[in-house]
Amino acid sequence: MKSVKRGQRLIALILLAFIAGMIILVVKIQKEASFYMINNNHQVIGKVYDRNGSVLFDTPKNYYAYDENYFIDVGNIIGDNAGQMTNTLVAKNIEKLNNYSFSTGLVESGGKSAIYTTLDHHANQAVYNAYGEKKGCAIAYNYITGEILICTSLPSVNIVKLYANIDDFETGTLISKNLYGTVPGSTQKIPTLIAAVETMGKEELFSKKYTCNGVYTNRSGQTIKCHKLDGHGEQTISEAFSNSCNPYFAQLVEDTQLPLESIKKVYNNLGYSINGEKKNYIEIDGIVSETASTTLENSYDFDTQWGCIGQGDTLVSPLQMMLWQSAIANTSGKMTMPYLIDHVTNVKGKITDRAETKLSKSVFSAETAQTVKEIMLENGKNYSETISGYELGIKSGTAQVKNGEEENSLLAGFVNDRRHPIAFCVLIEDKNSGNLKSEYIVKTMLDALCA
Repeated sequence: MKSVKRGQRLIALILLAFIAGMIILVVKIQKEASFYMINNNHQVIGKVYDRNGSVLFDTPKNYYAYDENYFIDVGNIIGDNAGQMTNTLVAKNIEKLNNYSFSTGLVESGGKSAIYTTLDHHANQAVYNAYGEKKGCAIAYNYITGEILICTSLPSVNIVKLYANIDDFETGTLISKNLYGTVPGSTQKIPTLIAAVETMGKEELFSKKYTCNGVYTNRSGQTIKCHKLDGHGEQTISEAFSNSCNPYFAQLVEDTQLPLESIKKVYNNLGYSINGEKKNYIEIDGIVSETASTTLENSYDFDTQWGCIGQGDTLVSPLQMMLWQSAIANTSGKMTMPYLIDHVTNVKGKITDRAETKLSKSVFSAETAQTVKEIMLENGKNYSETISGYELGIKSGTAQVKNGEEENSLLAGFVNDRRHPIAFCVLIEDKNSGNLKSEYIVKTMLDALCA
């Protein structure tokens, strides 16, 4: 009798284990079926849309329905499923587009899997076209919500042509330059200003006056040149920021009330990798963006001063420069974290994911944010004619690249308007080879977004 009961218990345990295994198997299949379907030769993929319902990605079999350059303004940030681009929205979120359900099977035409982005296709096209034959990139987002509105990079890939001429692509065609480090030029004076305000405080910093004679010889006997060869004379921090005066900022970095360790601390809080530290990355819906890096070794040395001015080893991505503007514009000292995907629908059209606004930890104090905002807004008045119609906090930059053979033009800032809370960064490569101005790109961008 006991042996029978033991047998019954054993059979019951076996049955329970079998049932549990079947449940685990079904759940696993349900969860992973889309992965295997998306990676076979019979995949059926949904579309990507902009914030207004315009298509930003479709499958190659439907390319005939679009104009030849319809996707090119966002080609290297949206990407496609051809496998040529890996750091793009489609490549990093391909499973979200799979029109397959374990319960309903493969759906050829009725599937509603889709990604709805925050991008404005019309505005991106306007910015892309404004560049003409020039190269560079432009990025802008809502500094209250985190919605990326503009992300165009030139040259870009025309996915309609299916890479027929991929061997002829220019360098940078298959990536969005907004995500990668570039020499920031004098836009770097924004982080250095933040470090000075955070360390010294407003009153002490505003009392600092240094003289620019066109060339400054630092305490190591090295020279820092100003773009104004006859100098700016004696200046305050606001004047030096507006004049983009290199000798002033070199003397500021040397000031004993701004220790190098304090600059390093603020730069670290902003996300810099310093002196070869391991780099981190900013992630936006699976897409990764490089973080800033620089070398800071001696306050009295040319390389450190030059790095704080935005040359030397300093690299910053346009995206990260834009994020710092949010912490200033919001006067919180906290960055609004960016996102590209507003929401996702599954094969049945049900919303499965929806974005939420998130803030970073404090990267500098609210008091510092308020002071830096005042200085940037004062500088913005100089752009009232070239970027008319907007109250701007802004900083320009000229970056020497390719061993000084070329210069890039940058413009970073924000619109001081809660109705249009836009932060941005614009880059024009080889600015001296044409007449295009970064102010024109920003004006075009803002007019398209705020119309």
